[in-house]
Amino acid sequence: MAITKERKAELISQFRRSENDSGSPEVQIALLTARINELTEHLRMHKKDFSSRRGLLKMVSQRTRLLKYLRETDRDRYLAIISKLGLRK
Repeated sequence: MAITKERKAELISQFRRSENDSGSPEVQIALLTARINELTEHLRMHKKDFSSRRGLLKMVSQRTRLLKYLRETDRDRYLAIISKLGLRK
């Protein structure tokens, strides 16, 4: 259910802004999106797993807050990340 190290490293290298970047909002949003997608698939099979559902809702809220921060600080980076990940409009 968790993201593998290889997948996480791949996402970080794809969305980082500089060579040593691992914590920018873009990277955090990409990692959260991958975890959300995996957990959504898990919950389709296990409909009564309410503990995981709570974790999913927390992750979605965290991603929403990061997207809001990015939208308010740098609109171009916000538009780039939502188009790359296929989020929203």
